[in-house]
Amino acid sequence: MTMSTAVSLEARYKAVMERVALAAERSGRTARDILVVAVSKYAELEQIRELIELGHRDFGESRVQQMEQRAAIVEEMMGRKRELPSIGLDDESPLFPNDTPLKPGEMPSVRWHMIGSLQRNKTRKCIETARLIHSIDSLRLIEEVQSVAFKLDRVVEVLVQVNCTGELQKGGCAVPAALHMCEQIDSLVHLRVRGLMTMGPTSMDPDETREAFNRCREVFGDIRPHNLADGRFNILSMGMSEDFELAIECGANMVRIGSAIFGEPALPADDDADND
Repeated sequence: MTMSTAVSLEARYKAVMERVALAAERSGRTARDILVVAVSKYAELEQIRELIELGHRDFGESRVQQMEQRAAIVEEMMGRKRELPSIGLDDESPLFPNDTPLKPGEMPSVRWHMIGSLQRNKTRKCIETARLIHSIDSLRLIEEVQSVAFKLDRVVEVLVQVNCTGELQKGGCAVPAALHMCEQIDSLVHLRVRGLMTMGPTSMDPDETREAFNRCREVFGDIRPHNLADGRFNILSMGMSEDFELAIECGANMVRIGSAIFGEPALPADDDADND
């Protein structure tokens, strides 16, 4: 699959990170307060490798099979890199403080994010690979993830996806159901709810987008005082390539950016469902 090469990946990436920093500044924060998930579903492996060498660590995929395959390839590649001199990557993130800290000269591991709709029959493979699942939107899916996590004896960190636009074609639970769903997750031993995720409106109208993002921020603010996940309910994932600056201004501390970093895909984009 061929991507646009008119501008180098490094130039696009640096431009995006500068825009993130400026948007963070406008919201009274710094770039370090915002975690960028590079959506790599249309990227080539060479582009992922290059982005890792530029210092990036977090990557998002919408299909479990592709995430699993790429994670294995990247881990093998990183294993070889760890035997070479350090390229000086910074492994710190305030949103994932318990991840293994880097030793001097050590290469970091990549964090994979499941950002697409999750089919229940692919839950096990997803849990084995993903550091964070962004798309929990039903009690049935919660039960499935809890069941698999129990069998694997691991704690799975998740975000509850909230439909803040009311569009039927978008995933996510209804706004009034968000607190109940978060409390249900918090009652389970093998799940940890880290925050909320939402998507902007299909229209991409700035006023409608701001309204949706502000609505999600308000829901997030209402839930936080409930002290879920032992106080680690602190992730608000909003915004993609076309609206991430607005999302940051509305309070997002995690954004999911694909084409603005990797360039436009050669083939038309499909939906985020895990249909492979």
